[in-house]
This record gives sequence, C-alpha cells and structure tokens, in this order.
Amino acid sequence: MKNWYVLLLTLPCFDSAVKAQDIQFTQFYANQLYLNPAFAGNSYCPRIQMNYRNQWPNLSGTYVSYSMSYDRHIEALAGGVGLLVTTDDQAHGTLKTTTAGFMYSYYAPVTREFSIRMALQATYFQKSLDKTKLNFGDMIDARRGFVWNTNETVPSQRKSNADFSAGILGYSKRYYFGFAANHITQPDEGLLGVSKLPAKFTTHAGAMIQLEKREKTYLSPNILFQQQQKFTQLNLGLYYVRGPFVAGLWYRNNDAVIILVGLQNDFFKFGYSYDVTISKLSGNTAGSHEISLQVQLACKKRGKKYRLIDCPGF
Repeated sequence: MKNWYVLLLTLPCFDSAVKAQDIQFTQFYANQLYLNPAFAGNSYCPRIQMNYRNQWPNLSGTYVSYSMSYDRHIEALAGGVGLLVTTDDQAHGTLKTTTAGFMYSYYAPVTREFSIRMALQATYFQKSLDKTKLNFGDMIDARRGFVWNTNETVPSQRKSNADFSAGILGYSKRYYFGFAANHITQPDEGLLGVSKLPAKFTTHAGAMIQLEKREKTYLSPNILFQQQQKFTQLNLGLYYVRGPFVAGLWYRNNDAVIILVGLQNDFFKFGYSYDVTISKLSGNTAGSHEISLQVQLACKKRGKKYRLIDCPGF
C-alpha cells in the first residue's frame, strides 16, 4: 500500500492535464507575506516569520511545509521590501517544491485614518522529483516483490521557472481588507510536458472590536476566500485577544474546524493551531498541526505619519 501511495502522489507529474495547488497555511496572519505581498514592511521595523505545517500526519509524511520570511519598511523607497522562502515536501522527499520570492510594497496614506499598500512580487521556484522513490507495476515479481527495472517513461528530475504576483491592502485602525493575485503569468511547472500553474486569487477582510482598552482586549472577526482554477475555499474565523494571550476558532468550508492558541508581546509571537478534519477523511488523517514563530527586531522610531496595520498576528 505504501508503494502505491507514493505512486499516486507522483501521478500529477505524468499527466499534463493535472493542475497543482499551492501550500495551505492555517495561520494566515502569522505568514503575512505568503497571504498577501502587500503586507511587506507593514510592521515598519525588521521582522522574521517562520512557519511549520504537518498536514495529515496519519498518512506518514504526506505533506510537510516550511516557510520563512523577512521584511521591513525603508523610508527611501516609500514602502516595504520582503523576502519569502517556502519548501513543500511530499512523501518524504519524493516530490519537493522550493520557492524564493522578493517583493516590494508601496505605502500610501490616503486620509488621516485610511491607508493603502500596493505590492509586486517576483518568485523563482524549483520542483524536483526523486526517481529512486518511485515504484511501478512492471517492477513487481510475484514472489520477490519490487526487483525489476521499469519500462515506464520517467519524467525529468527538475523544473525551474519564474513566477509573478501582486497584492493590495486597505486599512484603518478599525478594519482592514486585501486582495492578492498569485501566479499571474501561470508558469509552466510540468516535469513531463507542459503543466501550467493556475492563478490563485485571495480576498481577505477583518475588523478589530475593542472590548477593554487598558488590558488590550478585543475580538477580531475575519473572512478569507480563495480560488485556484475550479477549487474554492471559504474561511470564517474569530480571534479573542487579551493582553499577551490569543485564542482563535476558524471554520473552513466543510473541511475542518481550526483551534488556535498563541502568546505574544512586542518582540515575539508564538502560535500553535490544529485542524480538526470534519470531511469524509475524518478519522484517517489525524488532522493537521501548524507552528508559527515571529521575531520583531528593533529599529529607530517610525514617523508619526506612518500607520501600522492593526490585525491579528496568527
């Protein structure tokens, strides 16, 4: 069964009609540059964000994803710059995708209360296949197992290409909203024949409802909608923040209920979330685990005209 499982994971490499999908991170605002490049530099001072996700661990290393980003605001550029690196590991390295993206986000205060950020992102990606971990039916001997060489056509081991994205944010002290378009040029990522990476569109919005000013206590309802080719996803969530403590509850359309806890201060944020599977896969996947860590570095004081985005950090 494990051999067939690995083969099924690599089937997209052999059919140019099959389309890939992006990595999915549950803690959207703990991975802001991945959500929307317009977040680059929004914290003003240098910031490092790291994320780890283990999806469906019951299936023995199905999808393990990593993300690391760095961003900061630069006055001379009138905006922020950011660097985002991701790695997606499927079936213990059988199929691996690595990306490195650089983005620039222009900051524009529109009124005394409302600001916008507009961003462009250029990404280089590489998809690699470990052919030594592939098994095919013609390799099986009835008594000795997998002993023969295959006559199947095996694709190339690597595919590299450039990718481009864009995003926009609008925000005040009480609300925020944004839109991001990833893979605008739909680059070819096929290992055997042409396979275009479909464009992905993300819309997100939220608000900050203050409950107690002295203890920094507030509620933050949020909505996020994504579409990539014919696949759509709707996320509805609510954060509760009281001082350094954060709790969150999300619902992902007929797929999962997400429970989140976090701890934060002015210098770091740490979060853990667990996706409880509620689809037909329930009981077989063991859900999904995700860990995030953010480190805020010191810098000189920002100008009075610069407005930060008040939104959850997870």
